[in-house]
Amino acid sequence: MRFLHTSDWHLGRRFHGEDLIDHQRKVLDHICATARTQKVDALLIAGDIYDRAIPSLDAVRLFDRALHQLADLGIPTVMISGNHDSAHRLGTGSGLYAKAGVHLRTDPADAARPVLLDDEHGPVAVYGVPYLEPALARTQLDAETASHQAVLTSALDRIRADLATRPGARSVVLAHAFITGATTSKSERDISVGGVAHAGADLFDGINYTALGHLHRPQSVNDRIHYSGSPLAYSFSETNHTKSITLADLPADGAPTITRHDIPAGLHLPLARLTGRIEDLLTDPAHEPLSEAWLQVTLTDTALPYEAMARLRQRFSKTLDMRHVPAGIPAQATDSPTYRERVRGRGDLDIAHDFITAVRGTPPTTAEADLLQEAVDDMRVRAQEKETV
Repeated sequence: MRFLHTSDWHLGRRFHGEDLIDHQRKVLDHICATARTQKVDALLIAGDIYDRAIPSLDAVRLFDRALHQLADLGIPTVMISGNHDSAHRLGTGSGLYAKAGVHLRTDPADAARPVLLDDEHGPVAVYGVPYLEPALARTQLDAETASHQAVLTSALDRIRADLATRPGARSVVLAHAFITGATTSKSERDISVGGVAHAGADLFDGINYTALGHLHRPQSVNDRIHYSGSPLAYSFSETNHTKSITLADLPADGAPTITRHDIPAGLHLPLARLTGRIEDLLTDPAHEPLSEAWLQVTLTDTALPYEAMARLRQRFSKTLDMRHVPAGIPAQATDSPTYRERVRGRGDLDIAHDFITAVRGTPPTTAEADLLQEAVDDMRVRAQEKETV
């Protein structure tokens, strides 16, 4: 059985103010076209469909369009909610969608209810484990503690119990999580609980193929556990990433064969990075091909040039991010970065620790760090709970 595995669409996301809807529409068209040309038997979409719990109208319209495309393919689709999604909003209408072959799994209680598929080698049970917010999922899943490891363990225990009633069935699990051994990017939202964001790969022992979402770099944790990555770059840290979608072939013996299909170059965001003195950047003809690229520029002039951003945009109209790192000067001796630069890519807990250190001159004590962690966890849980009202 052949699966197409994708994740982290983040519909409605903006890139340094640039609207991505048209780019996302084209890449979704490519995903559906690939499913057709590669003759896949089912699609696996491993969470973060939307970029926000309350998505924009354009994002909702694009998702509606995608649902129609998926239904028109005439092959089953299994989709889960991610940590960016509102599980309740995404799951609305799931019973109706299932009649069109689009199976949404957004409720932890449904994690052990498989979508059952068949091929010439027999049955395949596909289980969808939505993103599990530990403090909320612990009760639903009777987990031992409120941790990613514990709630995922409980979900997988239920899945294995169901599998035990299906002798000879091969198994596929979709999950949205940070699994130990994988590599992060700067565009993923922090999901750490109690200072721990990850869970062990051994949770998925015995599962033939685990289709993961959350991390934006395509990668294998082992030969049976794979992240498809996001189909578009969502930060300049991903400028040189090779974006792809994943084909997973599951033969009779259940040992998957993984093939990555690169997203065509014409669908990539036009990202580039430039570093140098402003006069060199503005006059060097070698940079002419980047005149319309979306740029992150690092200036190495000794002093920050006057009206640097305005001057850069005269040649490079899509300069979206500018930094000043004087050449030959240690980073700690440079001009103070802006608040936005200081917090970019950092989690709430790290920012809180830095605030205490900056105000008081000493870092939080162990007891204070525990309280800060408790507050950050509570804040995230309250945000999730609001989505249930």
